[in-house]
Amino acid sequence: MQIDSNIFKAYDIRGIYPSQINEKIAESIGRAFITFTEAVTVIVGRDMRQSSPPLFNAVTHGIITSGTNISDIGLVSTDQFYYACATQNLPGIMITASHNPAEYGGFKMLKEMPYVIGNNTGLQQIHQIIETENFHNTNRTATIQTCDLTDDFVKFALSVIDPDAITPIQIAVDPRSGMVGPILQKVFNPLPINLSGFNLKANGQLPIGQGLDPKQAQNHADLQKYVVDKNADVGFAFDGDGDRFFVVDDRGQFVPSDFIIALIAEYLLQKHPGSKVIYDIRGSWAIRDTIEINNGTPIIERVGHSFIKPTMMNQDAIFGGEGSGHYYFRDFFYADSGIIPALILTEILSKKRAKLSTLLLPFEEKYFLSEEVNIQIKNGDVDKKIDSIRQRYYKSAIVNELDGLSVEFDDWHFNLRKSNTEPLIRLNLEARSYQMMTEKLVEIIKLIGS
Repeated sequence: MQIDSNIFKAYDIRGIYPSQINEKIAESIGRAFITFTEAVTVIVGRDMRQSSPPLFNAVTHGIITSGTNISDIGLVSTDQFYYACATQNLPGIMITASHNPAEYGGFKMLKEMPYVIGNNTGLQQIHQIIETENFHNTNRTATIQTCDLTDDFVKFALSVIDPDAITPIQIAVDPRSGMVGPILQKVFNPLPINLSGFNLKANGQLPIGQGLDPKQAQNHADLQKYVVDKNADVGFAFDGDGDRFFVVDDRGQFVPSDFIIALIAEYLLQKHPGSKVIYDIRGSWAIRDTIEINNGTPIIERVGHSFIKPTMMNQDAIFGGEGSGHYYFRDFFYADSGIIPALILTEILSKKRAKLSTLLLPFEEKYFLSEEVNIQIKNGDVDKKIDSIRQRYYKSAIVNELDGLSVEFDDWHFNLRKSNTEPLIRLNLEARSYQMMTEKLVEIIKLIGS
């Protein structure tokens, strides 16, 4: 069967529905998944997209015809999906295209917790099985059973914090009309907080010009205004499938994820002294310094959950974080969650009885981060460009090539990584002063463009 190879991404399958992904392809994905995993029973969940019901029907038909039973967990967030797979010890498929635009459909597949099947861990084999139609055949009869784990997930999520420590703070939320909206309200309902917000219904409908990725400025501007207008203590934003979490402080300012990672690391290290914390190579010095001040061990890893999760397990790390808004927890099966960091930050604000802006001030006075800058490379070799930068600095700085090129001086550092899909370089830079950050940002951009 011919299939568009572009739908196979680093960690999932995503494409425009129905031109790239349709019911026929979905059925083949279901059959290939069972051929690859040899599963007897699988978890299947889905998000709120209009394409999800027909894709669900098709993929489950492929699974059933392969003789595999289905535990249908219904409309769920990604962390609910992970919870189901972990507690039932089953592989699973979630029909979701994460934070991609509404016209996209997709599949996130998991063979064994906490590892999502990625390009190097099974997606290539699944692609090959579909193309060759080398599906597993059986005469075994299979069934679908519905399984609602909502209440169990709520109890589990609340067990991560101390509910008795929560004080009546005002929280504004924007789940982007995604899957976190319904479960968020159920999780926070037992707590003595004032929760309000917008885009709460899981229908994927957003204002024109906006999308499901809250990291983009146009997608968190409304929450910034809402926090100020409502005089809220904090604002929480989540992406479409709920595996990424972002924060707006009481001033209405969007908070770099690095600072939230540092706050959560401090919180967890105070509960679990001497623990290890993982963060990605782009991370702020704020993370490293906070971990060390709190007698933890900082461990740098490559970008992406296929690197973060194994290192967390191998090192028995308590926590992991990425600047992209992913937060990983040992107590959540080493998986990422949007709900759990929201609960932890709520407890932090309650216990410290301080404004988030006050807690952030020590970071803001010392660590000056650039936004990630994507630099197009025209008529040039990306690898050669990065190597030319390495040659420029390697004699006078600490150079690390764990993931792309990282260059560190005493008062500033940066990381360059090439895109896997486009001719561009991603630049992240940090300095000890705002002036130096802006000057060095211009310097590196000019060098790349020369």
